[in-house]
Amino acid sequence: METQVAIVGGGPVGLGLAIELGQRGIDTVVVEKAAEMHSIPKGQNLTQRTMEHFRFWGVEDQVRAARVMPPDYPAAGVNAYGNLLSRFAHPWFRRSDVDQYYFARSERLPQYITERILRRRVNDLPVVTTRYGVAAESVRSTERNAFVGTTGGDIVAQYVVGCDGSRSLVRRQAGITETRSDHDRRMVLLVFRSRELQRILEERFGKVAFFNVLDPSLDGYWRFLGTVDTLERWFFHAPVSADSTADNLDYKALLHESVGTVFPVELDHIGFWDLRIATADSYRAGRVFIAGDAAHSHPPYGGYGINTGFEDARNLGWKLAAELQGWSGAALLDSYTVERRAVFLSTARDFIGAFIENDRAFIQANDPTVDEVGFGVAWKERQAGSGRAVNVFAPHYEGSPLVFGPPGGASSAVGVHDFEARPGHRLPPRRLRSGDDLFAALGTGFALIGGGPAAAPFEAAAGGLRVPLALVPADFADERGSYGSPLVLVRPDHYVCWAGTGEPDNAATVIGRAIGSRPASLVGGAPT
Repeated sequence: METQVAIVGGGPVGLGLAIELGQRGIDTVVVEKAAEMHSIPKGQNLTQRTMEHFRFWGVEDQVRAARVMPPDYPAAGVNAYGNLLSRFAHPWFRRSDVDQYYFARSERLPQYITERILRRRVNDLPVVTTRYGVAAESVRSTERNAFVGTTGGDIVAQYVVGCDGSRSLVRRQAGITETRSDHDRRMVLLVFRSRELQRILEERFGKVAFFNVLDPSLDGYWRFLGTVDTLERWFFHAPVSADSTADNLDYKALLHESVGTVFPVELDHIGFWDLRIATADSYRAGRVFIAGDAAHSHPPYGGYGINTGFEDARNLGWKLAAELQGWSGAALLDSYTVERRAVFLSTARDFIGAFIENDRAFIQANDPTVDEVGFGVAWKERQAGSGRAVNVFAPHYEGSPLVFGPPGGASSAVGVHDFEARPGHRLPPRRLRSGDDLFAALGTGFALIGGGPAAAPFEAAAGGLRVPLALVPADFADERGSYGSPLVLVRPDHYVCWAGTGEPDNAATVIGRAIGSRPASLVGGAPT
């Protein structure tokens, strides 16, 4: 069969990309080797940014309606030393603290339920074909086409995207190498039921969704557990010895030691995985792309995995559509690697790696068995944030060749939250005086926020380049007022690529660069 885009891997990232493409009218085929979905809980923390994607994909309401935890259980965590019932435990994380900077609130849902919702949405898109129970066996490409050999026949596509996990066949057959940072840690995953554990922890901490335990014997690595889909089902990850198996691991003792008391446990699943961070050295090889775990994999510290994959899908999806619809610049598709790889490298270094390094340093420097008073002081400093490096997770593309970022800007996962429209950063929320949400007014293409005569050259430049552009009046109803610039150009993935006053002879330069028609040497510096 023939199609415009073939997606190998029908997990959440592959389905998200299929929706992104399908909503843009791109003929897409998804092949997924598994005929049935798994029921192992993972990828549960859906960030505010992911919920923005879901709103754009038309599934936000369905995801919220499928919520299986009580609504008063927030996306919040606890960090403890030794065990959860020790005297050294404190609140660690509350995702809702940054709600005001997004168009949507975060959510918590097991991946298999999210995937079920995405499958239903894909079925509503007539240009998307799904083939479950069909495995990819080979991938190759030429200058003009890409080919996927499957157990259900060959697929000829203009582009192939591998969303087929950390052991990606697509990545390997495309010749894309990866760089690994192996932590030499074998980890166990337990899925179990215990209503008594819910009672114990709620009595101690109130309504909390996940828990991290720093054990002095683990050299900075966590034991962590959290609620799944009821008040009695849990998941638990922990480092174990290299020779651990399902037969020889005393999982009950491990759970009881981590919590600090004995409680009843009914085991549903036990599995093992190796703790490592891997990054593909490129996210593209000719007509073949990779996304999600195929491009980057890491331990589930902080809940970055599934959310990072969804952002890959949003970034790549509009760029593939632009290329296939004939309005992309020559550098647009290459910008996918440039933007997304830089953000993941920062995520791995400045967050996941930093968690391990900072916790290791804390444990090495502080020991309650030697100096309990001094440890208590250090623990309180840590709780206040002064005892460890704290970064704000706010991914941006300041160093992208597509945006007019600051001179010397570098794309990163480390940023700040504010309400100004900054090139390279996600657009902050606003509500229009009409009562409409600005998010809905942005449309599916580019959007120019601001009006008057200054907008006309941008409309003309976009028309000449066949770039879809919505004009959105900056008639804001909220107290935050303007974005700091009279005109703001927003990409289809809702990142700001330019903000300024809009001189007539700058419009073509701005639009051209935003679609990859300007050389990469133009990074930094914006027309006014």
